[in-house]
Amino acid sequence: MMINLKDVHLKLPSEAGEVHILRGCDVAVSQGQSVGIVGPSGSGKSTLMAVMTGLEQASSGHVEVVGSELSGMNEDKLALFRRENTGIVLQAFHLIPTMTALENVAVPLELAGRDDAFKLAEEELEAVGLSHRLTHYPSQLSGGEQQRVALARALAPGPKILFADEPTGNLDSSTGQSIVELMFDLHDRRGTTLVLITHDMALAERCGRVIEMRDGKIIADRLNAAQQAAAQ
Repeated sequence: MMINLKDVHLKLPSEAGEVHILRGCDVAVSQGQSVGIVGPSGSGKSTLMAVMTGLEQASSGHVEVVGSELSGMNEDKLALFRRENTGIVLQAFHLIPTMTALENVAVPLELAGRDDAFKLAEEELEAVGLSHRLTHYPSQLSGGEQQRVALARALAPGPKILFADEPTGNLDSSTGQSIVELMFDLHDRRGTTLVLITHDMALAERCGRVIEMRDGKIIADRLNAAQQAAAQ
């Protein structure tokens, strides 16, 4: 099991008092699955992803990812866990503006001590169709190209799980669609487990499984419509 969450709660303090963000979430994801987590703004879907990656610590419950219990890990251990097991793509591209596309993708590989960091980074950029943009800086790239660089950077270390949080949110519909096609193509070819956070049900349905959230709770967990029809 790549992800195993049981009765996960998350409470955070605020000026108005304690806020109960996640309310008893159970999620189990097998290796190679693609899972779309869908819900309106404020439903808790991005927070659930943050718990899965160790960016937020659950207040209570069991959080096991790639065989590691994340509860109680300190920040250094969590950072090492993320480096070795996860790739993360966000709505904002978070590229380093003073680095070229090649350098941005090479960064996590260099941090992992790879001697072939730049060779691998070049291969990843080629895989996302940017072999002609290696020496360009983020400011010289379109939004879609920047997101392709971010995707290449996330996949370069060979993560066991790729997390994508609203990866098309800052893109126009045509560019967003091309990023979606690329992401699912890479998922299919590499067999990486994919967890996709979105408010778009049609996009979530591209995944093999759909988890619906509302008010910090999971209200549905099902196969996508195509797989349900095939099973009938």
